[in-house]
Amino acid sequence: MNLPNALSLFRLALVPVFAWSYFSGLPNAHLWAALVYAVAFLTDILDGWIARKFDLITRLGRILDPLADKLMTFTVILCVCLDGVVPMWAAVIFFCKEAAMALGGALMLHRTKDVIASNWLGKASTGVFFVVLAALVLFPQMPHTLAVGLISAALALAFAALVRYIVAYRQIMDANPKEK
Repeated sequence: MNLPNALSLFRLALVPVFAWSYFSGLPNAHLWAALVYAVAFLTDILDGWIARKFDLITRLGRILDPLADKLMTFTVILCVCLDGVVPMWAAVIFFCKEAAMALGGALMLHRTKDVIASNWLGKASTGVFFVVLAALVLFPQMPHTLAVGLISAALALAFAALVRYIVAYRQIMDANPKEK
């Protein structure tokens, strides 16, 4: 287990910590939850930098890293939906998009023994989701129209990234036909 993969596992462990913090009822609970989310986000940046800088990119890391990101993001969006900050459809749309990506990744892993590396649009989407969701966590009383507009913009960018991944997926799968 290398350091980037250990950091991804740490981020996975932060997922329930975020949910507990968010709904704990403690003074400044949303601030604590936002700090947990920020630690997860910064750890994501750090593990990616270490993996690239020191050539520590592994197949396991290419699975663990996005898994940790998506589980944290889904947990955060689900919490703000359950709290009434944004409508539940936002979590459903995010979940469906991620389920499609997971299915495609599983099919690709089965056929090619690898998955698509993240691209700049996917990274941008992750960054935008972090900013939007952090704002929704920290300022749950913002006007509903603004909250829905922010989450809608983040989802639109996520779907643009999905389209880009689908194009790459098709190219790779077409280049690796099924064995007969």
